[in-house]
Amino acid sequence: MPRHPFELHPAWLATLSPTPPEREGTSPYTATTKPTSAVTQRWTLIAAVLGSSVVFLDSTVVNVALPRIGRELPSHVFGVLEGQSYVYNGYLLTLSALLILAGAASDFYGRRRTFGIGVVAFGLISALCGLAPNMESLVVFRVLQGAAGALLVPGSLSLISAAFSGEEEGRAIGTWSAASAATTLLGPFVGGVLVDTISWRVAFLINVPLALVALYAVVRHVQESKDPDASGHFDWLGATVVALAVGGLAYGAISGQQHEWRDPLAYLSLAIGIVALIALPVYLLRSRHPLIPPSLFRSRTFTVTNISTLLIYGALYVVGYNSGLFQQGILGYTAAAAGLGFIPGSLLLALMSRRFGALAGRYGPRWFMAAGPAIMAVGILWFARIPVTSQAWVLRPDQPASFLPPASYWIDIFPASVILGIGLCILVAPLTTAVMTSVPPHNAGLASAINNALSRVGPQLVGAAIFVVVTASFYSGLASRTHLDVTAPGVRQQISPLNRPGASVSPVDVAAARQASTEAFHVAMVVAAGLLFAGALINAAGIESRHPAAAQPGGPVSPVPHTPPVMAGLHHWVHRRR
Repeated sequence: MPRHPFELHPAWLATLSPTPPEREGTSPYTATTKPTSAVTQRWTLIAAVLGSSVVFLDSTVVNVALPRIGRELPSHVFGVLEGQSYVYNGYLLTLSALLILAGAASDFYGRRRTFGIGVVAFGLISALCGLAPNMESLVVFRVLQGAAGALLVPGSLSLISAAFSGEEEGRAIGTWSAASAATTLLGPFVGGVLVDTISWRVAFLINVPLALVALYAVVRHVQESKDPDASGHFDWLGATVVALAVGGLAYGAISGQQHEWRDPLAYLSLAIGIVALIALPVYLLRSRHPLIPPSLFRSRTFTVTNISTLLIYGALYVVGYNSGLFQQGILGYTAAAAGLGFIPGSLLLALMSRRFGALAGRYGPRWFMAAGPAIMAVGILWFARIPVTSQAWVLRPDQPASFLPPASYWIDIFPASVILGIGLCILVAPLTTAVMTSVPPHNAGLASAINNALSRVGPQLVGAAIFVVVTASFYSGLASRTHLDVTAPGVRQQISPLNRPGASVSPVDVAAARQASTEAFHVAMVVAAGLLFAGALINAAGIESRHPAAAQPGGPVSPVPHTPPVMAGLHHWVHRRR
């Protein structure tokens, strides 16, 4: 009997237990014989690493490139911060909506074929992004790029599990995880150097040669594999409804606030989002093959974990996004310095996450999932005290004297990075434990995929809400300090929150804009911290206190500690596949 089309993605299950399925005598790849050639395995691993790395690298590098994009790329429709928000969220919209479908399609149509299509599409669209003539075209390309990325992340692990078995598979997945973690850890700094020394366009064009190497590996060396039990029923309508709900609400809120709620299109978008959001659970309950099976939410822990994921990761994505803009656009940090500034927290996470995963496996995830977000909220509140006079770290590769950060970095940025890293160490692995042990073993892969998708939905919804807060606070503060008509489109085009004002703006208005942006940033950080505290309270009250080993009838599922980046991404696919 064919399994549910979005259930039991083999590569997901292969990472949930210390003993891969093949060693237990039940291989999910009975349709093909696993290759034994060392050359084939080596190139398969290269393809998998490169395919997922371009997706991770794209998000982290683009994050530090956004301030330069806002300054240099013309727009005839969007405001500066509005356009930056669409560039950031458009990618996440299609990525989150298609992530689950992409894994199912890969199983059914063939992992090599699907992955190859994803590599070609991602490379071509990245080139279009790098050559975009205006903000509007870049937003469209980013939406398409997210769809291509959805084919690569689950597909990369499928290729590994199809090509390796036993201990070799564990080592290959470890290599993939390490490469992915290194990419997300170093991506902001490397990308920042490229943005500072060459152009923001390199943030996208760098994907092209990597995609070409991955394509060579796929065409010449990767063997095809399918899942014989995979179903051909794909819930495209469900994915569309999800995209309309999330995209409609996010676009409507951002566009409405940007245009002082005078744009009828914003109200139409909000209406579409609300209708789609109401229709989604009704549709899922009636669908024969739902994208998200409602039965999973009978588990209290699964439901609570996903609600807190929506809040916590939404807040963290938005903090990374807004802090990058603030540091570069208002304080004057270079892109390289902004990318390098959060590495201390990321290193803490990489070193300590596995230990907390073990503790959660022993004592249960509840209190770790409550303490982690609360500690992270303290780190984010540290940002709410950064003054507009904080000295910038102007790091330049050709000036060794600039490699040492100024004292203000150690006071204003470093403590927040470390506190965030500690909080994430406590949270991420126990969260994995909670998700994996909250459902029966045969649903663990799907549960992970749903949680991953929600971790990308959160930033869009929370980001739209914080955009409203930031924009309203900024223009209110600017109006109180100047005689500018802050409702005029020309003023909003020249002076945008969290961005450097245009060259034609007077020094007095520039100073007022910087102070207004600083205050708006502080408000955004307070809101984000509030969401994290809410997530902590939800976890403390809602997560069941059962020991993970007793949480499911099929026996324990060992927690799989993961190493996400602290800021500018937090890519769950690294976390869930370790």
